[in-house]
Amino acid sequence: MRGGGERPVGEVFDGSSRAVIFAGDCARFLPTLPEGAARLIVTSPPYNLGKVYEQRRPLDAYLEEQAAVIAAAIRVLAPDGSVAWQVGNHVDRGEVFPLDALLYPLFKRHGLVLRNRIVWHFEHGLHCARRFSGRHETILWFTRADYVFHLDPVRVPQKYPGKRHFKGPRAGEPSCHPLGKNPGDVWVIPNVKHNHVEKTIHPCQFPVELVERLVLALTRPDDLVVDPYMGVGTTAVAAIRHGRRVAGAEIDARYVAIARERIALEARGLLRTRPMDRPVYVPSATHAVARRPVPVARSSP
Repeated sequence: MRGGGERPVGEVFDGSSRAVIFAGDCARFLPTLPEGAARLIVTSPPYNLGKVYEQRRPLDAYLEEQAAVIAAAIRVLAPDGSVAWQVGNHVDRGEVFPLDALLYPLFKRHGLVLRNRIVWHFEHGLHCARRFSGRHETILWFTRADYVFHLDPVRVPQKYPGKRHFKGPRAGEPSCHPLGKNPGDVWVIPNVKHNHVEKTIHPCQFPVELVERLVLALTRPDDLVVDPYMGVGTTAVAAIRHGRRVAGAEIDARYVAIARERIALEARGLLRTRPMDRPVYVPSATHAVARRPVPVARSSP
């Protein structure tokens, strides 16, 4: 729990540590976990784009590797657990390959049920010149027949909180849920770019609040959350903040060190993150960045 005091981060899973980061490949790490131990497996794997933390390879080879990781992860999944696989697009010579569509059959072969295809929308990213700029990624949420789901902790403010029933026996009474509304399957959450409070050296880290929503909705206190591709520890931060245990793997030693530092700060209540309930920033009309600049006259050649 946040502010509950710093505890050592384990290097191997033995059941005694609240947080474990294995410095190595998830293909070596996942088999060390007990079968059925994880209530939630949440991760964002590499997209096979040739980023600094991955080696670009043929798409078929990438999908074979993902199939093996997914199979190993599902072995660890509790009978009523959830898998949340957050992905974007693979792009090759200008053609877009949606990874959620390509990975969907790899989960279905294990008999899992897709509960939601969550769209994560954000405002910032690469500006494309020959296609529309990508401003969303997706989360595939899979379960078995039984699963844990808590809606109340992740409700968001009502758009019309004062709305009342128009007719019937409850006419005149408030018609909205007093705790807020279901957040739906389109989540508008800022991505972690250069001026984001959570930004580290990782080029593609996802925001803590994205994982917090999944942890709160799909797990119970003290449950185990597993992230096969831990990166700089975002999943660990979200899990520890809400009293869950966490275990994951990361191959890059720089990211492992940052993840351990972030976990230590979180345990002491000192890690700065964007709050879950903060609205997306919209500059006022009088702000300089919201005003169209006066065209600058160009001098004649």
